[in-house]
Order: sequence, then structure tokens, then C-alpha cells
Amino acid sequence: QAIQAINGHTNMSAEEFTNMVFQRIDVNNDGELTLEEFINGVERDEDLMELITKSFDLSNVLKVIQSG
Repeated sequence: QAIQAINGHTNMSAEEFTNMVFQRIDVNNDGELTLEEFINGVERDEDLMELITKSFDLSNVLKVIQSG
């Protein structure tokens, strides 16, 4: 949540984000994601890949740390 806030992506709660990820890539609907399911799912879903890339971009975090 902190990384998302620093990057300006606070329109979705952590729970909403997690639910959205599971809805899109839990292919066997068992309520669990293996690493393989996660990687394959994100690679197939361009919108999810973009969202995750932006949400977890640490460059703004580093800028905040460097500026004190």
C-alpha cells in the first residue's frame, strides 16, 4: 500500500487488488496461486502486467528516500 501511495495508485485497496488478481489468473479456481500460475497469468494479461509494473515501481520510493 505504501508503494502504491507513493506512486499515486491508491484507487484500489490491497484486498481489492488481490481479489482482482485472483479473478484474472487463478485458472483452476482453487483460491490459491502457484508461482507458475501467477507468472503465466501476468504474462498473458497486458493490463494486469501494466498495473503491477506501475504499482510496484520502486523508483519513486528511491527518490523519496534520497531527498530525505
